[in-house]
Amino acid sequence: MQPYNPAEEIVVIVDRDNQPIGAVTRKIMRQQRLIHRASYILVFNTDGELYIQKRSRTKDIYPGYWDLAAGGVVLDGESYEESAKRELREELGISNVKLRPLFDQYYEDATNRVWGRIFVCTSNGPFTLQEEEIDFGRFITLGKIEHLNQVEPVTPDGMRLLQRLPR
Repeated sequence: MQPYNPAEEIVVIVDRDNQPIGAVTRKIMRQQRLIHRASYILVFNTDGELYIQKRSRTKDIYPGYWDLAAGGVVLDGESYEESAKRELREELGISNVKLRPLFDQYYEDATNRVWGRIFVCTSNGPFTLQEEEIDFGRFITLGKIEHLNQVEPVTPDGMRLLQRLPR
Protein backbone atom coordinates (compact mmCIF):
# COMPACT_ATOMS: atom_id res chain seq x y z
CA MET A 1 0.00 0.00 0.00
CA GLN A 2 1.38 3.42 -0.96
CA PRO A 3 1.77 6.09 1.71
CA TYR A 4 -0.89 8.80 1.87
CA ASN A 5 -0.04 11.76 -0.35
CA PRO A 6 -2.17 14.91 0.16
CA ALA A 7 -1.11 16.24 -3.27
CA GLU A 8 -3.13 13.43 -4.86
CA GLU A 9 -6.40 14.18 -3.04
CA ILE A 10 -9.22 15.01 -5.46
CA VAL A 11 -10.71 18.39 -4.55
CA VAL A 12 -13.81 20.17 -5.81
CA ILE A 13 -13.16 23.21 -8.03
CA VAL A 14 -15.68 26.07 -8.07
CA ASP A 15 -16.23 29.34 -9.92
CA ARG A 16 -16.31 32.86 -8.45
CA ASP A 17 -19.96 32.26 -7.43
CA ASN A 18 -18.99 29.07 -5.51
CA GLN A 19 -20.65 26.79 -8.07
CA PRO A 20 -18.88 23.45 -8.69
CA ILE A 21 -17.25 23.22 -12.11
CA GLY A 22 -15.01 20.17 -11.74
CA ALA A 23 -12.51 18.25 -9.66
CA VAL A 24 -8.73 17.91 -9.85
CA THR A 25 -5.87 16.81 -7.64
CA ARG A 26 -4.76 19.17 -4.89
CA LYS A 27 -1.40 19.44 -6.70
CA ILE A 28 -3.04 20.75 -9.89
CA MET A 29 -5.34 23.03 -7.88
CA ARG A 30 -2.29 24.64 -6.23
CA GLN A 31 -0.22 24.80 -9.44
CA GLN A 32 -3.02 26.48 -11.40
CA ARG A 33 -4.31 28.53 -8.45
CA LEU A 34 -7.84 27.24 -9.01
CA ILE A 35 -10.73 28.33 -6.81
CA HIS A 36 -11.64 25.55 -4.39
CA ARG A 37 -13.63 25.05 -1.21
CA ALA A 38 -12.34 24.64 2.33
CA SER A 39 -13.82 24.14 5.76
CA TYR A 40 -12.58 26.28 8.67
CA ILE A 41 -13.45 25.18 12.21
CA LEU A 42 -12.85 27.60 15.08
CA VAL A 43 -12.44 25.58 18.28
CA PHE A 44 -13.16 27.55 21.45
CA ASN A 45 -12.81 26.28 25.01
CA THR A 46 -15.41 26.95 27.68
CA ASP A 47 -13.42 30.06 28.74
CA GLY A 48 -13.89 31.57 25.27
CA GLU A 49 -10.28 31.12 24.14
CA LEU A 50 -9.50 29.96 20.59
CA TYR A 51 -7.34 26.90 19.90
CA ILE A 52 -4.68 27.82 17.33
CA GLN A 53 -2.30 25.47 15.57
CA LYS A 54 1.26 25.94 14.34
CA ARG A 55 1.26 24.53 10.79
CA SER A 56 4.06 22.14 9.92
CA ARG A 57 6.83 23.37 7.63
CA THR A 58 5.82 20.71 5.07
CA LYS A 59 2.35 22.20 4.41
CA ASP A 60 1.72 23.14 0.76
CA ILE A 61 0.48 26.61 1.70
CA TYR A 62 1.43 28.92 4.59
CA PRO A 63 4.02 26.49 6.06
CA GLY A 64 5.05 27.34 9.63
CA TYR A 65 2.24 29.89 10.07
CA TRP A 66 -0.18 29.95 12.98
CA ASP A 67 -3.64 28.80 11.88
CA LEU A 68 -6.73 30.07 13.68
CA ALA A 69 -8.88 27.21 12.42
CA ALA A 70 -8.72 23.49 11.99
CA GLY A 71 -9.89 22.48 8.55
CA GLY A 72 -8.85 21.95 4.99
CA VAL A 73 -9.92 21.47 1.41
CA VAL A 74 -13.31 20.02 0.59
CA LEU A 75 -12.83 16.77 -1.29
CA ASP A 76 -14.77 15.85 -4.42
CA GLY A 77 -18.22 14.54 -3.46
CA GLU A 78 -17.97 15.98 0.07
CA SER A 79 -20.07 18.75 1.65
CA TYR A 80 -18.59 21.56 3.73
CA GLU A 81 -20.04 19.89 6.84
CA GLU A 82 -18.57 16.48 5.99
CA SER A 83 -15.20 18.11 5.35
CA ALA A 84 -15.34 19.96 8.68
CA LYS A 85 -16.11 16.77 10.63
CA ARG A 86 -13.37 14.83 8.82
CA GLU A 87 -10.79 17.56 9.33
CA LEU A 88 -11.56 17.90 13.06
CA ARG A 89 -11.16 14.15 13.48
CA GLU A 90 -7.92 14.01 11.44
CA GLU A 91 -6.20 17.16 12.73
CA LEU A 92 -7.30 17.36 16.38
CA GLY A 93 -8.69 13.90 17.09
CA ILE A 94 -12.12 15.17 18.15
CA SER A 95 -15.47 14.00 16.81
CA ASN A 96 -18.05 14.48 19.54
CA VAL A 97 -18.70 18.21 19.10
CA LYS A 98 -21.60 20.18 17.67
CA LEU A 99 -20.60 22.30 14.67
CA ARG A 100 -22.38 25.60 14.08
CA PRO A 101 -21.93 27.34 10.70
CA LEU A 102 -21.09 31.06 11.00
CA PHE A 103 -20.61 32.39 7.46
CA ASP A 104 -19.02 31.77 4.06
CA GLN A 105 -16.13 33.89 2.85
CA TYR A 106 -14.15 34.23 -0.35
CA TYR A 107 -10.43 34.78 0.09
CA GLU A 108 -7.80 35.43 -2.56
CA ASP A 109 -4.08 36.20 -2.49
CA ALA A 110 -1.07 35.51 -4.72
CA THR A 111 -1.10 31.76 -3.95
CA ASN A 112 -4.61 30.92 -2.78
CA ARG A 113 -8.20 31.34 -4.04
CA VAL A 114 -10.75 29.73 -1.78
CA TRP A 115 -14.42 29.72 -0.79
CA GLY A 116 -14.48 28.85 2.89
CA ARG A 117 -17.32 27.95 5.21
CA ILE A 118 -16.51 28.94 8.78
CA PHE A 119 -17.82 26.77 11.61
CA VAL A 120 -17.49 27.10 15.36
CA CYS A 121 -17.46 24.46 18.10
CA THR A 122 -16.55 24.12 21.76
CA SER A 123 -13.99 21.68 23.13
CA ASN A 124 -11.51 21.75 25.99
CA GLY A 125 -9.60 18.83 24.49
CA PRO A 126 -7.58 16.80 24.97
CA PHE A 127 -6.46 16.99 21.36
CA THR A 128 -4.51 14.42 19.37
CA LEU A 129 -2.60 16.49 16.80
CA GLN A 130 -1.95 15.17 13.29
CA GLU A 131 1.85 15.28 13.30
CA GLU A 132 2.14 15.57 9.49
CA GLU A 133 0.18 18.83 9.56
CA ILE A 134 0.48 20.44 13.00
CA ASP A 135 3.61 21.00 15.08
CA PHE A 136 1.74 22.11 18.22
CA GLY A 137 -1.24 24.12 19.40
CA ARG A 138 -2.51 26.26 22.25
CA PHE A 139 -5.46 28.32 23.41
CA ILE A 140 -5.32 32.12 23.06
CA THR A 141 -7.73 34.97 23.63
CA LEU A 142 -9.02 36.67 20.48
CA GLY A 143 -7.56 39.97 21.66
CA LYS A 144 -4.00 38.61 21.53
CA ILE A 145 -4.09 37.34 17.94
CA GLU A 146 -3.27 40.73 16.34
CA HIS A 147 -0.16 40.99 18.55
CA LEU A 148 0.82 37.39 17.73
CA ASN A 149 0.60 38.21 14.00
CA GLN A 150 3.12 41.04 14.51
CA VAL A 151 5.62 38.61 16.04
CA GLU A 152 4.92 35.41 14.07
CA PRO A 153 2.90 34.99 10.87
CA VAL A 154 -0.76 33.98 11.11
CA THR A 155 -2.46 32.63 7.98
CA PRO A 156 -3.88 35.59 6.01
CA ASP A 157 -7.21 33.86 5.37
CA GLY A 158 -7.46 33.31 9.13
CA MET A 159 -6.77 36.98 9.81
CA ARG A 160 -9.53 37.88 7.32
CA LEU A 161 -12.10 35.69 9.08
CA LEU A 162 -11.00 37.07 12.48
CA GLN A 163 -12.13 40.53 11.31
CA ARG A 164 -15.64 39.16 10.79
CA LEU A 165 -16.02 37.46 14.16
CA PRO A 166 -18.22 39.07 16.79
CA ARG A 167 -16.16 40.04 19.85
